[in-house]
Amino acid sequence: MAEQDTYWPMDSAAHPRFAGPVSFFRLPMLDDPAAVDIALVGLPWDGGTTNRPGTRHGPREIRAASTLIRPFHHVTRRSPYSHARVADLGDAPVNPIDIADSLGKVAGFFRRIHAAGARPVTAGGDHLVTLPILRAVAQGGPVGLIQFDAHADVNDSYFGGHRHTHGTWLRRAIEEGLVDPHRCVQIGIRGARYSADGGDYSDRVGIRTLYIEEVFERGPKAVAEVIRGVVGAAPAYLTFDVDGLDPVYAPGTGTPEAGGYTTHDAQVMLRGLSGLNLIGADVVEVSPPFDPSGNTALVGATMLFEILCLVADARLRHR
Repeated sequence: MAEQDTYWPMDSAAHPRFAGPVSFFRLPMLDDPAAVDIALVGLPWDGGTTNRPGTRHGPREIRAASTLIRPFHHVTRRSPYSHARVADLGDAPVNPIDIADSLGKVAGFFRRIHAAGARPVTAGGDHLVTLPILRAVAQGGPVGLIQFDAHADVNDSYFGGHRHTHGTWLRRAIEEGLVDPHRCVQIGIRGARYSADGGDYSDRVGIRTLYIEEVFERGPKAVAEVIRGVVGAAPAYLTFDVDGLDPVYAPGTGTPEAGGYTTHDAQVMLRGLSGLNLIGADVVEVSPPFDPSGNTALVGATMLFEILCLVADARLRHR
């Protein structure tokens, strides 16, 4: 694909980063998903949060932080914009006071993207947002799932039977046939549990859980090989919860857990996934009110760029 056939970020060497419109990576903002191969989307919502809110403000701050990121990856020396049309398609519609309505609105928005043949890369939002996105992109059958996270998110319910929260979304996705649990791998799980048998559901349905101890024992490159072995060549979705990182690197999140991996380890693990058939991805749980420094938003934007490179590569290889 020729450079002129794609959209490129505004040149920060010619136009200062602190001036002009704010969009993901300074890309054009479009309305038509048929005009892109990869749709960058904001999902400003925290209606599924059970404790510390604020992730509704994540997409706006990630957009602002992403203006710091240049077009070419320093390791691969490639740019995702060289071989895919990428643009900012704005924010998905939400209802901040109605979970069910929001789930329906979000799924409808992403079905439009999916029907146009574009692959969504999303900045959330709390982790419940992954469920309606999967409802949109997994219409052809269950997909594999790569989940960077401190928490398994397979609880059944909260607060007397509420089944849709950021801690239950994966259980719902498996029950609805959106995710194949035997092609599901979680990286970085840790922290105290509600009960001694807190991991039994994951074991019972066949999820491959890489607890943080195993992540450290194997190292990031070997972990990437484990992920590849679990997911295989079939379509898969990647979700990156910033609380998988140690809170030293991402304090602005709703449910921080000490003892996580570093930002560089996360980058190495992500880079090791090149070639997988990723049909979409998200970065979630950036809560700017808990990090006035803006560092967590920058971490979110950095991971979003790493993932964008993976999805652009997947689109090139598997279209």
